[in-house]
Order: sequence, then structure tokens, then C-alpha cells
Amino acid sequence: CETCSKEEAKYRCPRCMKYSCSLLCVKKHKLALSCNGVRDKTAFISVNEFTDLNLLSDYRFLEDVGRTADAAARHPTMHSPTTKKLLYCLRNKARKCNIDLRTLPVGFTKRRENSTTFNCMEKKFYWHLKLIFPHCHAEYTLKGVPDDKTLADILKPYIDPVESDPVVCQRLRIYIMSPQSDVQILMKIENRKQNSVRYNELDASRSLLDNLKGKIIIEYPTLFVVLKTLKKDMVILGQ
Repeated sequence: CETCSKEEAKYRCPRCMKYSCSLLCVKKHKLALSCNGVRDKTAFISVNEFTDLNLLSDYRFLEDVGRTADAAARHPTMHSPTTKKLLYCLRNKARKCNIDLRTLPVGFTKRRENSTTFNCMEKKFYWHLKLIFPHCHAEYTLKGVPDDKTLADILKPYIDPVESDPVVCQRLRIYIMSPQSDVQILMKIENRKQNSVRYNELDASRSLLDNLKGKIIIEYPTLFVVLKTLKKDMVILGQ
């Protein structure tokens, strides 16, 4: 026993690996070393000492983290009257702007991601927005986009030959090299059958709010930026 040095050790602490002979010595070593007796799941282990048991332990640790994160997302506070009131207010403000804003139940990814807010002082929406560039397999998420900003201004940091970000410019080269007249901004029409998917074409010169009027939005708008010469299966409503 590493505490009393008298009796034969029977127990080993999972955390500090100290040997003890009895419950009394276990309690003494915890007080002396401020040890909680719980195995440290994130303790460093060298490659030479790494075994299948350590691998299994790491895997279970990651599963525990995933369960904890999921439980936090489903916590009762997410269903609190305050949260429900804010969502109701957001949907009501959208309805007054002729936008059918719909929210998903707690636990859905889009519900968790959505950061859309309404500023009562400015009487303005600040949208959570997703831009998808299918020809380059790229997508970007924007937060706090004011509803009076035009779509052309929103896209400038991405496909404008002069104002676009250098890193983004390389990835979206095909869009920047194409004439602006070839660029289309589409938004999927919700609540249609899977075999009848259609898109609305948006006007880049008009504001985000004007483009969203009369449309169904589930959590937040997702805009598809496409090139007329390359889009194949994306059928615009009425075509």
C-alpha cells in the first residue's frame, strides 16, 4: 500500500494509479493528492503503450461527447416559453412582410444552425443565409445579413472579379470568368413533390427582402448560384 506502507495493496486508483489496501487508505490518498478517483479519459498515452483497450476507451469517450451535445440541444430550455415566444414573434414579423417563415422542431440541424433575428428598433430582419455554388461544390454560410441588402452586394465578396476574396476567388474561378449575365440566383420552392422539384429565379438587383416576399422559407433562405450554360436538372418554375 502506497499510503500506509504496511498492508498488501488490493486496489489501484483509476486516476493516479496509486495502490491502496483498504477504503480508509483510499480516502486518505484522495485527500492528500486531491484525487477524485475517476479515470482521466483524455490522459496522454504514448504510441508504444497504446492498446486496443485504449482505442475502445477513446471511441466510447467520443460517443459520450456526442450524446452530451445532443442532450444539450434537446434540453427543456430550448422548449421554454421565452424561446417559443421569440420564434412566434419572428414568424409573425415575417408574415407581415408576406414571407411564410416556418421553423423545425428542436433537434433538427437547420433549427440549431439558424441565427436569424429581427431588430425591432430598425424594423429589419438580419438573416442567416446559405449560399451554394453547385458547379464548384462549394457552400458558404452568412450570418446577420440585413434584409435591405441587394443580392448583387451579397455576392460581391464571392464572384466579383475585383472585390472577391482571393482565396474564394480561386475556388469559384468558373463563376468569376463567366459573364455576369450568365449568373443566375435560384431558390428551391418548398412543399413540392420529390419528382417535381422547381426553383424560383431571384432578381440580383433587388433586396433580399423583396426576393423573399411571397415565398415559403424553412428556417432560413438557401440560395443556389448557378450558370445558365451549365445548369442541367435545376428547372425554373414555369419552364
